[in-house]
Amino acid sequence: MDRKTTICAGICFLLSLASAWTSVSAGLEQTSRPQPLADKTPVRENRLPFMTLEVPDNALVRKYRAQYTSEQGLKYLSAVMKRSAPYRQYIRNEIEAHNAPEYLLYLPVIESAYLTTAISKSGATGIWQFMKNSIAGYGIRINEWMDERRDPWLTSTAAVRKLKENYNYLGDWYLALAAYNCGLGATRTAIKKGGRADYWYLCEKGYFKSETVHYVPKFLAISEILSRSGEYGIDWGDEDETPAFSTISVQRAVDLHVLSRETGIDATVLKQANPALFYFITPPDTSYALRIPAEAEEAVKAVLNDKNRKLLEYYIYKIKSGDTLYALSKHYGISVDMIQQYNPGLKPSALKIGHTVMIPALREVSAYAGKQDPDNLDFSGNYLVKQGDTLWSIALAYGIQVETLAEKNNLDVNSVLKLGKSLRVPIL
Repeated sequence: MDRKTTICAGICFLLSLASAWTSVSAGLEQTSRPQPLADKTPVRENRLPFMTLEVPDNALVRKYRAQYTSEQGLKYLSAVMKRSAPYRQYIRNEIEAHNAPEYLLYLPVIESAYLTTAISKSGATGIWQFMKNSIAGYGIRINEWMDERRDPWLTSTAAVRKLKENYNYLGDWYLALAAYNCGLGATRTAIKKGGRADYWYLCEKGYFKSETVHYVPKFLAISEILSRSGEYGIDWGDEDETPAFSTISVQRAVDLHVLSRETGIDATVLKQANPALFYFITPPDTSYALRIPAEAEEAVKAVLNDKNRKLLEYYIYKIKSGDTLYALSKHYGISVDMIQQYNPGLKPSALKIGHTVMIPALREVSAYAGKQDPDNLDFSGNYLVKQGDTLWSIALAYGIQVETLAEKNNLDVNSVLKLGKSLRVPIL
C-alpha cells in the first residue's frame, strides 16, 4: 500500500470512530439513568472526601431543582444549613466511619429542616424523624423526663447506622433511602411485587406510594444544590463558632438552670446542648450523658462531685386534710409518678397529714393552698367521663366531696355516668 493510500485509510478510520462516539453520546444524553455531578467546587460547602450519589435528570429531580434554586428556596437552604452547624462535623464523622455517601449530611434538610424539636403528624421526632417503633436497638430512650429522639448527636449515629443497614440488606442506596422513608418492610414488598430491586423502575410502575416516589428525587435535587453551595450563594454559617462539647455521665437529677448559676455556663448553651430533656432536668433514676462546653468540664465536675451542693430546686408542701397527689400534680404541672419518684414510699391512697412532700420545680407556680372551701371553688373546669369513672372516683381525683360534685352537676351521688358525658369540675 502506497503512502497516500495509508494516509487516506487512517483518516477514514478516525472519522468512523468520531461518528460512532457521536452516536453513543447522543444515546447517553437521552437515557434517564443517574449521571454523576460535575465537579464544581463551591467557595465553602465543606465537601466530603468519600462516596457520593449519582443524580438522574428526570422530571421530579428537575421539579425540585427548580423549586429550591428559586430565590426563596436558596434563602431557605441557607437558613437550614446555618442551623446544622453544631452537628455537621459529627455527622460527617459518622458517615465516613460507615463508608456511606456524603449526601446523607443533607437528609435532615428534607426530614426536619435540622430542627431538633421537629415533630411530624405521625409523631416522628427530631432532626432524623425517628418514630417510637423504630428506636429499638439504637440506644434511644423515651420516658417522662426526656425523649432522646430529639438528641441530634445520638440520633445521627443511629440514623447513619440504620441507612447503612438498609443498604447492606438491599444492596442499593436509592432503595436504602426509600426504606428510610417508608420502612424496610414496604420496600421489600415493592421489590417482591415488581420483581426488580430497582428504585426508579418500582416508582415508574407504581409499586411505591407517592411520598416515597417524591422522597428520593427531592433529596437528590437538594443534595446536588447544596454540593454546589458556592455556585448558588448558599451560606452555611461558620462551624468554627460552634463550641466544642464534652459529655459527663450523671446519675442524679440536675437542674440545668442551677448548674448554670453554679458554673457560669450560659443556660441557653446548656439547653441547646441537651435538647432531649423536657424540663431541662436530668432523669433522677437513670444515667444521662450531660453535654457541656468542653472548656467548662472541670468546673462542672467539681460542682457535680460536691454531694452537699443542691442541684435541683423543689417546692416543699405539707399534706393537709383532703389533699390528693392528683391535685398536687395538677397544680405544680408534674405527674403523680414524678412526685412519687422524689418521695419514696409515698402512697396516693395513704397520705399522712403533716408529711412533707418534695416537688421538683418544673415551672413557677404559686404555693398550693390545699383543699379549698367548696363554696369558693371555681367549677368552670370540664371533665369527660371515661370507662370505669364514677362520681366517687372523680371526686377523689379532684380532692372534693362527692356530694359537692353531684350537686354542681345536678346528679345523685350514685348516678351511673355515661361515657363521654361532660361534668363540671373545679379548676385546681
